[in-house]
Amino acid sequence: MFSTAPRPFRASRLPFTPMRTILIMGPGGSGRTTLAAATALAEAEKGTDTLVLSADRTDTLGAALGVGTGPTPVEAAPRLTAWRPDPARDFRKDLAALQDRASSALDLLGASRLDPEELTPLPGAEELALLRALRDAALAERHDLLVVDLPPLPQALALLALPEELRRYLRRLLPPERQAARALRPVLGRLAGVPMPAEWLYDTAARWDLELAAVEAVVADRDTVVRLVAEPGPAGADALRTAGQGLALRGLRTDAVVANRVLPEASPDTWLAGPVAQQRKALEEWRESYPVRTVAHLGRDPRGADDLTALEAPGVDRDTPVEPVEWPVTDRLGEDGVLVWHIPLPGAVRDDLDLVRRGDELVVTVGRFRRVVPLPSALRRCTVDGAALREGELRIRFAPDPKLWPRTR
Repeated sequence: MFSTAPRPFRASRLPFTPMRTILIMGPGGSGRTTLAAATALAEAEKGTDTLVLSADRTDTLGAALGVGTGPTPVEAAPRLTAWRPDPARDFRKDLAALQDRASSALDLLGASRLDPEELTPLPGAEELALLRALRDAALAERHDLLVVDLPPLPQALALLALPEELRRYLRRLLPPERQAARALRPVLGRLAGVPMPAEWLYDTAARWDLELAAVEAVVADRDTVVRLVAEPGPAGADALRTAGQGLALRGLRTDAVVANRVLPEASPDTWLAGPVAQQRKALEEWRESYPVRTVAHLGRDPRGADDLTALEAPGVDRDTPVEPVEWPVTDRLGEDGVLVWHIPLPGAVRDDLDLVRRGDELVVTVGRFRRVVPLPSALRRCTVDGAALREGELRIRFAPDPKLWPRTR
């Protein structure tokens, strides 16, 4: 749950974040938390002020770094700060604040208050705590690099989609334009015979929208990239395929795939021949679609700074600019009489695609993932004329419709 109390946000900082952000993502058991710790430590040793975040309940991050992590940021190494937010504490604080703001309504209903000591976090509280920490870290401007250990797939993809989805729900349930009639609410309530939404409800929705916008700005920032971690093999290939679909639909950029626990090619142990051949085949396939970095198997679970350094985790390439993911509209009115919306969906399969036009929005489904996106202004007065998936790109044709044009007197 996001805070119901005012926070000192600086709206001018929302369109961008001053730090480089790497979102570490991968299936459970792939070693993503260890790679997040190794990446953060390697950058800190280069002199970069680095913060590493994790929402793991069991403090796998602290075990990898050799220090305990918790709700208070700790210095894990020179220039390296580790932070594991406490969802229970945030949940209790936010619900207590919500009760205080809704006290009049609760008293009218005769409802009894919940004590903070009896509150336990609801499902999803950990993810929301991580989003809040991500936002706070970006707004604090205290570090040059932020490394985020996301939950396992597919929860991580749902987490990255959450800010946009919640903002859309808020706008539908409490449209901002209705706040213009604040002075009329008491009159409207008497005329309608039903109570109008309280002022605090709109104020709370506006604060939530601002906080969600801050998180969304960090995720969508040009200096934010996703780094996929997987073990080369059939299970890892399935995970990458799933992650690729979800990230493409969200327009998020992948800077590299880290193939973790790669076995040595030259080994006297004959029993390794099968696994090594399987890994080699997976790596060849991955390199056709992604920049691949390999991390060798240490023969043990990495623990402490020495083991993390021995992993030689891929660093951060600050010299190569991150290309933004764009969904352009091309004008083919003169040739075919249509406008074409190009949506990059590498790896998508035609049978897994579904499109539904709903007013000024388009519902795009790719496999198990769905996104509701607003149509560009140029396409809102057009009708869908067809769609095709070509070369990893969904191309939707729109034909201008005079019936949708503004009427003049």
